[in-house]
Formats: sequence, structure tokens, C-alpha cells
Amino acid sequence: MNSLKTRFAPTQPLMAVLAFALVALVGLYLPLQAHAQSSVRPPENATTSIAPPGPPMQGGVQSTQSDAEIWHDIRLGETGRSATPNAAGGQMIQSQGEDWRLYREGPTHDYLGYAMLATLVLLALFMAIRGRIKVEHGLSGVKIKRFSTLERMSHWLMALSFITLGISGLNVTFGRSLILPLVGKDFFGPMSGFLKATHNYTAFAFMLGLAMAFVLWVVHNIPDRTDLNWLAKGGGLLSKSSHPPAKKFNAGQKVIFWGVMLLGLSLSVSGWALLFPFEHSLFSDTFALFSAIGVDIPHLLGLPAAPYSAIQEQQLNSAWHGIIAVVMICLIFAHIYIGTIGMQGAFDAMGSGEVDLNWAKEHHSIWVDEVMAEETQKADAAVAAPAE
Repeated sequence: MNSLKTRFAPTQPLMAVLAFALVALVGLYLPLQAHAQSSVRPPENATTSIAPPGPPMQGGVQSTQSDAEIWHDIRLGETGRSATPNAAGGQMIQSQGEDWRLYREGPTHDYLGYAMLATLVLLALFMAIRGRIKVEHGLSGVKIKRFSTLERMSHWLMALSFITLGISGLNVTFGRSLILPLVGKDFFGPMSGFLKATHNYTAFAFMLGLAMAFVLWVVHNIPDRTDLNWLAKGGGLLSKSSHPPAKKFNAGQKVIFWGVMLLGLSLSVSGWALLFPFEHSLFSDTFALFSAIGVDIPHLLGLPAAPYSAIQEQQLNSAWHGIIAVVMICLIFAHIYIGTIGMQGAFDAMGSGEVDLNWAKEHHSIWVDEVMAEETQKADAAVAAPAE
């Protein structure tokens, strides 16, 4: 027990920082909320300052109407007329904006942080219990081609751009509570501006890498019967001397592939809507499709009924984008772990493109047999070809 405490002692400072950030957030939020409410809402017994005493004014506003009633209507989304071309200009307050802000600074901030921390803790526990997965028969010294230059280029384009997007995106969610107190406003402001611009432009590189990886690997990631056997044995990750046969991509890698593709597509679509705001109605359209088959998604999630205004669409896009990004980050944590310190010889696949033959036989035996058969056929064809 003492050894376990010693191993995980480095997580204590991180927990202390998170606890301090949470306490600081609550301490700052409560007085700010009270100040915001006092500055927006006048006393309930105050008389209206919109209409002076006298007879009824145009529009039906009475001199005896209290501010409480007027603000009640405004807070419910009551709209008036605006002389500007903007049709939404007649709405003074969009109350859902406050709900979105409280959600973003509350549950989103907390649960997404806990999800990433829990993933890292679970990976550390797995490493402590299972240890590094080594090549049981030792490295043979013989290399076999695993990925081409184009395949590795698409992988690293997608990977490096996602890391950049992850760092810059996490700053949006956690920067004010974790980074700002450490570096101060003078540095945090320019840094956040730079990261925001970096995030916007790097997104296109990520989408390109995502599309390239899909075209190159989708044919190898179609589920088949061998995946059931691999999953039944846990991929040999939970015990030694257990290496279920697999093709070029095993079932675990297929889960990673489809997770990255689907989550990445969702990130790209919601990110596109955020890059070009007020031009899309993705949530209204999606919920309408589900409603047509009898599924009321807004009711199930406790959301206002669709259709949504342009600003509501942006708020939902922002929330969805952050949630999907963190889910994908947790998935990539596991991918990075198994591809680096978690498994001996795994990094070579995307490093040099060539892997050790014994590693390949243990983790992708069906693929090795296919490659060997192709090489044998080429050699036989070369021998059988008549001399010029």
C-alpha cells in the first residue's frame, strides 16, 4: 500500500491545483453573480422609467406598470420593434445566454476536467498493474514495412494539428481558471488571442488529415469475425502469452479509427458553424429529423423546444464542440499511451514506417501472413519471367 502511495504522489500537486481553481471559481462567481443581478434588475417596487406618469402610451405601456412586470416580459424573450435591418434587434435580453454561461462555467468546466483526469489515472493504474507490453520473443532485428510515407504523413498531419487544437481549445474552457491566475492578465490576453487564431486556422489542417486517413484506411477498418475473437481475449493486453490473430488493424485500432472519424467529423461540422456563425441551423434541423420519427431530443435533454434562434444555435454549437473535443482527447490519451510507453515497438509503425517482424507476428499475424504471401508471389513471378 505504501508503494502505491509513493507511485501516485505526483498526482497530489495536480489535485491541489484543481481544488484551488475550483474554490477560486466559486469564490469569484458568487459576488459576480450578485453584482450582475443587481445591475440588470431594478428593485421590484420601483415604478417604470420607460413610460412617464400620464395616460396610456402608444404600444400599450401603462404608467402604472411596474418594472418587475416589464423585466419579467423581457426576460421571457419579449421582443419589440427595431428600426435596424437586424430582425433580432428588437430583443433586449436573451435569457438563454445566462443559462449557457452558467452551464459552461459549471458542469462543462467540472465534468470535462474530471473526465480527462480520470482517463490519465486509469492509464497510470493500467501501467502500474500490467506494465509495459513487451515483445515476448524478443526483437528479431528483421523489419517489415507497416505504413507508407503517405499514410504516415496523413497520420502526423492529423495528430499534430489535433494536439495544437486541443491545447488552444482547452485554454478557452480552462484558461481563465487555471492559467490566468498563474501568468496574469497582461500575458494571458495576448496568449489567448494567439491561441484562438491558431485554433481557427489549424482546424483546416486537421480536417484535411482526417479526410486523408479515412480514404487510406477505411478499407482496413471494416469489422469482421476476427475482431470478435480479439475482443473476447482483450487483445492480449490483459495477460501475457495471449496474442489473438489480427489483420492490419485489430479490433482495438478499429475502435480508435471509427471513434476518431466520427468524433472528428462532428468536431469539424460544429467547428465550421462556429467559424462561420449565424449561417447554419444544425441543431434545429437535426432535432426536426428526429422529431419526424417520434424522438423529441430537446425534451429528453431538457432543452428549449426547437427551432432555435441564430444565437441559440451558436451556444449549442459551442457546448457540443467542447464536449466532443474532450471525449476525443480522452480517446487519444489511450491511443498515445499504447503507441508509445505502453507497448514496445509500437511507435516504429508511425516513426520509421517499419516494425520488427516478431512484433508484427504477435500483434498482426494475419496481416504478416498476407504480406509474406504477396512477397512470395512477387518473387516467384520474377523467377518465372523470361530473360530479356
